[in-house]
Amino acid sequence: MTVARSILLFVLAAIAEIGGAWLVWQGIREHRGLLWVGAGFVALGLYGLVATLQPDANFGRVLAAYGGIFVAGSLLWGMVVDGFRPDRFDVAGALVCLVGVGLIMYAPRGT
Repeated sequence: MTVARSILLFVLAAIAEIGGAWLVWQGIREHRGLLWVGAGFVALGLYGLVATLQPDANFGRVLAAYGGIFVAGSLLWGMVVDGFRPDRFDVAGALVCLVGVGLIMYAPRGT
């Protein structure tokens, strides 16, 4: 159950961080206004909160692993929200990152 909870938290963190960054992008680059930017700041703050809920107590490990989630999640966000079409190298890179997440977070470790 701990792995499932951790994966769910990574997904929630990705939605908050990528969504927050996207909202800031929309507010500034697409001239949608400060309300979008402010909503992005709130979402980015929620990302920071969600990251603290990971079962692993090691900040560096959690954030390093989240980097791989961010890579894959950003490509997926671009596909769903912006119509981005990743090429085979994007997909291969994201898969490598996700393997890295698995190793960093879920490899058996001695106590």
